[in-house]
Amino acid sequence: MSATMAMDADAMEQQAERHGDGRGPTSRTKRGRRKKRDKRRKPRFLVWTGRILFVVISVVVLTPLVVGWRVWYEARQDHRSASDAIVVLGAAQYDGRPSSYLEYRLRHAKELYDEDVAPKIVTVGGKQTGDRVTEAAAGRDFLIGLGVPAADVVAVESGRDTLQSMVAVGKEYKKHGWETGVVVTDPWHSLRSQKMASDNGIEAVSSPTRSGPSVLTRDTQLQSIVRETGGYLYYVLLGRSRAKT
Repeated sequence: MSATMAMDADAMEQQAERHGDGRGPTSRTKRGRRKKRDKRRKPRFLVWTGRILFVVISVVVLTPLVVGWRVWYEARQDHRSASDAIVVLGAAQYDGRPSSYLEYRLRHAKELYDEDVAPKIVTVGGKQTGDRVTEAAAGRDFLIGLGVPAADVVAVESGRDTLQSMVAVGKEYKKHGWETGVVVTDPWHSLRSQKMASDNGIEAVSSPTRSGPSVLTRDTQLQSIVRETGGYLYYVLLGRSRAKT
């Protein structure tokens, strides 16, 4: 009988080892593996910190690249859809004589006008310190000299930068009941100008100049893309509040 009991005990021990009831070598092996896995696991806060840093770095790196690509892409578009007015953004003028930057914009606007893209041309821009003539007035007089009827040129003599100019143009649009516009500026300036125009109630597209000092060399183009990328991000993140003050 004792031999039978011994055999039964051996059988129970073997069964326990097979089922892992915590008393056999199988259970000890599993516990050992769990301890090794626990040692390899990083603290949860370190895992989440790493993930957050990855996302932040990705945003900081990728956002300027995406915006830079958009600046480059929009600079290559030329929209000439029928609109209420052609908006020529101001640039330097010298006592009523447009600078080369402004002259190329005005000549391009005249071309669009001759193609019946819009019945009106809006010149925009105020005075810089020491100026006697506004950028808008210099642009208006130049267009009249090119043969555009004076009644078809509206001079908005306000604004010392693009944002101030677009705020003033937006108010002029409301006065006339206009809605759509084609913005004429340098290629790399198109994206930011369209955004500012849209934020001031204008359904805007752009038709940038294809000649002039802004497109002379690849170095000039690269510098302009970098500058406009920074300008667009600044406006979107911080600059809109200026338009509301």
